[in-house]
Amino acid sequence: MSSNTNIKSTKVPWNKDKFVGQKLPLKLKEIWAIRIRLQLAKRTRELAMFNLAIDSKLRAIVVHQEQILAPHRVGYPQAL
Repeated sequence: MSSNTNIKSTKVPWNKDKFVGQKLPLKLKEIWAIRIRLQLAKRTRELAMFNLAIDSKLRAIVVHQEQILAPHRVGYPQAL
């Protein structure tokens, strides 16, 4: 058996020359474009999942704002 231990790996990383990190949020125009395309394609399940994701994100933002604006209310955790 011959063993070549001097072979160098030329494997290129999968994310080379790609943007890594957090992406910009969707604009309102883009959200409606996605909704309309899903409706026209009659993809009801995907439309429902998309609406649920958008609604969940908006609820999280509202709850976070309420915690910051009114931390003295009973039942709200203290703002950091």
